Amino acid sequence: MKKLRILLVFMLVISALVFSNTGELDRSKTLIYTGGIWSPPSSWNPIVPWNAVAGTNGLVYEPLFEYDPIAGEIRPWLAESGEWVTKNVYRITLRDGVKWADGVEFTSKDVVYTFNLAKDNALYFSNIWDYTEKIEALGKRTVLVTFKENPRYVAWNNSITDVTIVPEHIWSKMTIDQILVAANRDPIGTGPYKVSRVTQDRLVWERLDDWWGNNVFGQPAPQHIVARIVFSNNVILGSIMKGELDFANNFIPGIPTIKDRFGVKTYYDNAPYMISWNTAMLFLNTNRKPLDDVNFRRAIAFAINQQTIVNRVYENMVAPSNPTGLVGTNWMEYYDEKVVEEYGFKFDPSEARRMLNRAGYIDRTGDGWRNAPDGSNIDLTIIVPNGWTDWMESIRSISEDLRAVGIKATPQFPDTSLYEDRMYTGNFDMLINTYGSTISFSPYTYWSWVGNERIDGERATTGNFGRYNDPELFQAIRDFAYLQPEDAKAYELASFIQKRLLQEMPSIPIWHNGLWMQMTEEYWTNWPSEDNPTGLACGWAGVWNKGTIRALIELKPAK
Repeated sequence: MKKLRILLVFMLVISALVFSNTGELDRSKTLIYTGGIWSPPSSWNPIVPWNAVAGTNGLVYEPLFEYDPIAGEIRPWLAESGEWVTKNVYRITLRDGVKWADGVEFTSKDVVYTFNLAKDNALYFSNIWDYTEKIEALGKRTVLVTFKENPRYVAWNNSITDVTIVPEHIWSKMTIDQILVAANRDPIGTGPYKVSRVTQDRLVWERLDDWWGNNVFGQPAPQHIVARIVFSNNVILGSIMKGELDFANNFIPGIPTIKDRFGVKTYYDNAPYMISWNTAMLFLNTNRKPLDDVNFRRAIAFAINQQTIVNRVYENMVAPSNPTGLVGTNWMEYYDEKVVEEYGFKFDPSEARRMLNRAGYIDRTGDGWRNAPDGSNIDLTIIVPNGWTDWMESIRSISEDLRAVGIKATPQFPDTSLYEDRMYTGNFDMLINTYGSTISFSPYTYWSWVGNERIDGERATTGNFGRYNDPELFQAIRDFAYLQPEDAKAYELASFIQKRLLQEMPSIPIWHNGLWMQMTEEYWTNWPSEDNPTGLACGWAGVWNKGTIRALIELKPAK
């Protein structure tokens, strides 16, 4: 206990040194958070969102519609409404009175220009033109989208919530080559904030008090938002305990232990504490023996104790994954309990041993490790990025579980760039990844990540890292994208997809990673929670326009 008190004092002192400098900002009107940016801010280009600083999309540039992942609803944002006029025509009516930060009127020309940028150029949303015939402006407030014979309803719903609109009167003056490399240091958007100050360790956003949304949604409470770069969990935890940090989006060990003592808020009062945000998948390289054998792959699934990872690594701040990997309101609508009951898996090392024995994987040399049916040794590796401490501990746990059934699988921790290169090129045995499993309006995004044939030469950058080949599965996933969510055929395909993935097990869902939200009430109250679902307190890229702006509007000053 004495050592714990000394550690807590040390963390409080260090955090005071790091977070004490807020300049001339009025702390009672300023929100400070960490976990959203990890390097000195250098780009605010929404056309290249993976390089843009978190907050560019949401605080500055806005989408036509907002997706609420908690309620599972799509709501109008820049758009006033959207409706299918016919099977192949979608009409968007824009809100009246929206203006860009420089005072220029926002119109349908801006929407058309933004989507047309992706028509002749390889942008992150260019795939909409695979199924879209034309997008045209009818007056200042109406956009008409005409699709080809079979619209991809699911993909379109994702596009209108993910693609943020840029001002035609500014961006049309640049060539596409200039656009793709532009740092856009003084971004002009329709959103409620602008860039105020940039240093090596922080970014300050300043509220635009004449934001068009004030009259529609209400004004965001913080006058300034400060995003801090902090890598030390001890510093972050200390600042959380002192109330110097308003919220943190980092994985911080120890939160369940100190939250009540120091008044720290989490979305759920009790375990799992955090919203399940994506699914950590164990990808298996199906091009390598013995991982090319479905019997071996399924045995691995039965050998892994998910609850050990949840308890030991995450202190019950996350939930073990269900066998399908589905998570979130919209995805779980398609969850097929009968399929899971018949084809699912659970931690059962005895069953894993029986499966391995039946398939001929036995210890033929007496060294305690199983051999392949042909007598060859089995010596596998599992990789995650070095420094990702929770993932590192997780694969150590998985390695121990596999050892218990006689499978040798050694954890390795390459740096992030090498990890990703090995993942994309298929140079691995097993790895953990979550990149494409974030909850969305439809499970299509998840399924097209774990199962697709999109391999460009030697690289698989859009999922299916284990290079599992199943044309029937791939076609079912593609067909699902063309169906309206309520279509009975969509449920049939969803059941087939879940069944095939469980039968073949090209990847194994392990746990539902948390949306890390740790909040304090020293300066701000009325944070989102299970009992107060006002949005999300998260500064990650891609989340600001999925509930964080609404949470800012609902915040109340503590004093």
